[in-house]
Amino acid sequence: MSVLGEITPASPEELSEGVPETPARARKSPNAFRTISEVAEDLHIPQHVLRFWETKFPQLKPLKRGGGRRYYRPEDINLLRRIGDLLYTQGYTIKGVQRLLREGGLEGVEAAGEGDDSPLPEPLAGGTELRACLDELEEIAAALKALTALR
Repeated sequence: MSVLGEITPASPEELSEGVPETPARARKSPNAFRTISEVAEDLHIPQHVLRFWETKFPQLKPLKRGGGRRYYRPEDINLLRRIGDLLYTQGYTIKGVQRLLREGGLEGVEAAGEGDDSPLPEPLAGGTELRACLDELEEIAAALKALTALR
């Protein structure tokens, strides 16, 4: 027998006795600042995309603490949520969202999301010419496909 006595491994039940179960992440107040990892997880957007959006949308200005750690305010998170919706759901380009923010601020972006009543954009001038070009390109693609099938 050693100085410590006999050591026996503990079972998982014995190890977990007296240890309260804790959620993976404690619930924060709705007004609390969030880290980039929390925001990325909540919005299902990768952290590198959030950092990229900061370079493209000057309205996004999270607080940065020592070491460059970002803390997002609730209004930053709302803006990120709208930007993500416009880009991923409604099909806007980054330039389109930038224009919306520049012209109408957050209100303009929110109005764009409620676009059920808003008029559709005017069709491009020369739309019939574009359609004819597209048709011609499709015919060329079909001809090329037929040629490659013969080989």
